[in-house]
Parts: sequence; structure tokens; C-alpha cells
Amino acid sequence: MIHPMKLPKMLFGLGTAMMIINSTAFAQDVSIDDVARNPVIANYKGYAEFKMAHYDVARQIWEALDRINYSEGAFNLGILAEDGLGEPRDPVRAIAMYERAAGLGSARATYRLGKLYWFGAPGILRDSDKGRKYLEMAAAGGDKEAANWLQAGAPGGALNDADMAESRGDYAAAAKALTAAAEVGDIIAQTRLAWYYEAGRGVTRSLEQAAYWFGRAANSNQGGSGEAMYALAVMHRTGAGMPQDTERSLDWLRRSAQAGYAAAIAELAAMEKPPSGTRY
Repeated sequence: MIHPMKLPKMLFGLGTAMMIINSTAFAQDVSIDDVARNPVIANYKGYAEFKMAHYDVARQIWEALDRINYSEGAFNLGILAEDGLGEPRDPVRAIAMYERAAGLGSARATYRLGKLYWFGAPGILRDSDKGRKYLEMAAAGGDKEAANWLQAGAPGGALNDADMAESRGDYAAAAKALTAAAEVGDIIAQTRLAWYYEAGRGVTRSLEQAAYWFGRAANSNQGGSGEAMYALAVMHRTGAGMPQDTERSLDWLRRSAQAGYAAAIAELAAMEKPPSGTRY
């Protein structure tokens, strides 16, 4: 984790990097080959395009990252395939991309595979042995949710109802269950519900609702979700669902890193000192 005392020393580099990735050239005339030279910032760019529903652009970036064996490229391609965003829904391709990402070291892909195999899903046969294997791998990599899952079993209540609904492909029922848990303050449910609104999964796509639930999760009195903080950073960077505000974006990114969210920590490190020779 980045120590809070080190963060102020990074501000000049971060500010410069944020101006770079907000430039017209980066947004509209980006070279995929050039972006791939800095995979962390490229992945951030892909996520920004994803938030704005520019799925074809996001896919091009993530495919370029996948070609250089950057694990999050494959993971995000799996998300597009699983949810049918900008392409037909394809669970076989989703599993293939998640397995590739897990093999390259993606903790998020490993955890996602664990849940998909544990519960099953449309087009994905349930395999509890595979599910446990991937959950154990995720827990060994530091994933707290996976560790809790293995120790206490699948969460009960509304979260379990949401998982079971997902396994049937009933995303509307899953969203309803997540809403019930989110409204009483469950941070995991709030964050998952925000992703549902962002992707239009079982609900009408709404970046405003996504921002609301990310905000609830990020500002929770239970400590706040680093994942939700990261999402808010990208929203403020792009102006998708939130007012465009570079300073607030940087603040959320720093807070996400302080909360231990790996993507934010990597982002800050990459933005502090972009590699020489990268053209944006």
C-alpha cells in the first residue's frame, strides 16, 4: 500500500499525467501501440472509455493489452463477453478470457472464475471443485472476499439471493436483491449494484445511479470501498455520470490507493513517472 505521507510528493507528476490523459490527442487520436507501452495508464483509459459506453474503443485498448500479456486486458475482455457489451453475450469466450487473465496473475479474474464455477451461470456448468480452486487462488493472492467466502461459506441473505439469481441469468432479480442489501448499508452490495447500473445489467443503464451507489459505498462509515473510490475517480476524470473535475478525480484516486485498492496504487505509480518514449 502507498503510505499516505508519500502521496503529496507525487502531486506534480500526477497532475501532469492527468493533463496528458485528458488531452484531445489522447482521447481522439490515440495510437494503440503507443498506449500499450504504459499498460497501467492504457487500462485506465480503457476503463474510462467503458464508462462512456465506448465499448469498441475499450475493446481495442484491452485487446492491445492482452497481446502484450497484461492480465487486466484479458479480464476486461471477459467482462465485455460475459455481459454482451458491444458484442453478443458469449459465456464460453468470457470463461476463456477470465482463465487467461487468471493465468497471467489477475486476482479479479481468479475471484470471478471462483464465483462463476461455484454457482454456475447460463452457458457455464457448475463445478464446485473448480470454484473452490479459484477461490483458494484468489484468497492466497490477498482477496479478502475470497478468504471470507472460504472461511464462512457463501454469504447468506440478499447477497446469496443475488448470486443465485445471476446463476439462473435472472439479472433483474439479482439487481432487486442487491438493492435490498445496498439500502441497508452493505458496501459489497452497493458496489455491485453500481456496476449493474453502469453496465445496464438487470436494470436500465444509468450512470447517475451508478455514481450514487459508488458514492454510498465510498463514503460508508464502515471504512469505504476502495473499488468504489476508484470508480468515482474515473467518473470525475471523464465526466461520465459525475461533473468532470480533475482535482476531485485525483483525490478519489489517492483515497482509493490509501484504502489498498491495487488498481489505484498502480495508477498512481504509473502517473507519477510515465515511461520515456511514450507518445500520447
